[in-house]
Amino acid sequence: MIDHLGIQVRDLAASTAFYDTVLATLGARRMLDYGEHIGYGATQPDFWISAVEGDGEGRESHIAFSAPDRSAVRAFHDAAVAAGAEVLHAPKVWPEYHPTYFGAFVRDPDGNNVEAVCHAPE
Repeated sequence: MIDHLGIQVRDLAASTAFYDTVLATLGARRMLDYGEHIGYGATQPDFWISAVEGDGEGRESHIAFSAPDRSAVRAFHDAAVAAGAEVLHAPKVWPEYHPTYFGAFVRDPDGNNVEAVCHAPE
């Protein structure tokens, strides 16, 4: 349903370093770099970050990235922790969502709630 998603960040360098690291664990990479606009994806850029425009404060966003398996969710979590991210929820099963929902949640450099999730059973 969603073709691509973009968020604005206050510190483009810090956010680029964070997303370069954590998205690599999920098979994605920086695909396009237009200076103030950076596109990530596996086959095409479908997640974008760009520098905040103006003086306004952003609002927290929740972004969930698909992981192929539970080990990728754990790798995402470990990479985020190594990059200095605040852990909101360590990798675990969330049965309230469905019996095989396995996710980890962290904060990116701008305070966004970023998740890696696998829906497959172990």
